[in-house]
Amino acid sequence: MILELRNISKQFPDFSLKDVSFKVEQGDYFILLGESGAGKSMLLETIAGLVHPESGSILMEGNDITHQKIQNRKIGLVFQDHAVFPHMTVYENIAYSLHGRKLRLEEKKERVSRVANQLSISGLLDRRPSTLSGGELQRVALARSLIQQPKILLLDEPLASLDSRIKSDLRSQLRKIHRQGQTILHVTHDYEEALSLGSKIAVINNGSIIQEGTPEEVFRNPKSEFVAHFVGARNFFKARLTGENNNSVALIGNKLAVKLQSPDTGPEGYILIRSEDLILSNDSFDSSATNNFEGTIIEIIPGIRGTDVVIDAGIRLLALITAESLTRLELSEGKKIWIHFKATAVKFIPA
Repeated sequence: MILELRNISKQFPDFSLKDVSFKVEQGDYFILLGESGAGKSMLLETIAGLVHPESGSILMEGNDITHQKIQNRKIGLVFQDHAVFPHMTVYENIAYSLHGRKLRLEEKKERVSRVANQLSISGLLDRRPSTLSGGELQRVALARSLIQQPKILLLDEPLASLDSRIKSDLRSQLRKIHRQGQTILHVTHDYEEALSLGSKIAVINNGSIIQEGTPEEVFRNPKSEFVAHFVGARNFFKARLTGENNNSVALIGNKLAVKLQSPDTGPEGYILIRSEDLILSNDSFDSSATNNFEGTIIEIIPGIRGTDVVIDAGIRLLALITAESLTRLELSEGKKIWIHFKATAVKFIPA
């Protein structure tokens, strides 16, 4: 374990961190996922030592660093707005992090060269920040932190202000840095960013951690209505278990009875069905799917991951299909269509 937070609390005039606890293991790419104002950045600043908690403790490799000076924490912090020095060259910005260390000039140059090569910015070392793009500035900020050889790298929304092409490039760079052994704690509001980068995810809301686990655990099994909506679960409905077949039927809005595996709790709660788990066909057919409904296509929406098909089957269901399926089924708005999904594809979340 490289970093551990134990019951960190801090009160602000209009916000508070409340008993925040989690662990980051050596080699993790740990994502702190939450909406704006959830407390993500405040938590990073607390870990870095810019903000001091009122209670709780921060441990680095088992040692309490709660009240340790910032420069002694072996932590690198990259801000969303880069925070590079405009009057310095790229070389001077990166080398600034070595200020105060007893290093020979040649050793300092070698370190700057190595991290610049790592981040593909060797050709920018003589440039001023005002001449750089957003992606280049972010790489300079990363280099300035990595040259310190931190035990853990803290990233505050590092991709938020970048366009899609630069985002993709920087994601690849972050994956490379992680594969080279760097432990990373990255805060974001973007669940797709969390999925593409994270090995572990903690969801924060209103200053508290409300769910933690691997990306698959969090995104496939959200533990609350907030998490399900936040991570983009679109087939998410209030439901009531009917008691039929040992509680293996849920009624959605008194309109649709959905079969599911018998949940341990109930009777009120929410039904979650991933759009990827819905199968469409032009006719009803016998299959292992226990849920089969006829509906009318309301809307067809092309997207990056596939095509979203919105269907009225008493409730609005959204199926994600491939372009090939769209063509094969000859789908169009207003057409009747059958929807199929297994009982195991239905997740019940107690209210």
